[in-house]
Amino acid sequence: MAWIGGSRPAAGCVFCTARDGVDDRAALVLLRGAHAFLILNAYPYAPGHLMAVTNRHVAAVGEAQPEELTDAMTLVQRGVAALTLEYRAEGFNVGLNQGRAAGAGIEDHLHVHVVPRWGGDHNFLTVVGDTRVLPEELTATWDRLRRRVA
Repeated sequence: MAWIGGSRPAAGCVFCTARDGVDDRAALVLLRGAHAFLILNAYPYAPGHLMAVTNRHVAAVGEAQPEELTDAMTLVQRGVAALTLEYRAEGFNVGLNQGRAAGAGIEDHLHVHVVPRWGGDHNFLTVVGDTRVLPEELTATWDRLRRRVA
């Protein structure tokens, strides 16, 4: 309901807006590195769905500098560790979708997804109703994970 009744974000790149923001909690930014940052997905596939995003606005792995990729993967490691400790995740889907044909929702700013998984975490609502159930507000998830990654 907050999304339905809320104001719409300004046009432009959501990742650049988050990167340039001053309120990390409002932007869901968990941790900032020299070349990348860790952010909660605002439309998660699972509770705790994170993304490591390059600071520089590049669309493809081939356009990224080695230090950007290194920083992003270091943040992926920190995110996995935090999710393992805080949410007792039993596994992870880690990857990126480069280009529309590969399923990229935001195809012009490189980001790596970290989706925590648990045994038996699939349910009929996602399959039948195209609905996702999240057990807590994103700001509560941010509060819990920020302590673990900071």
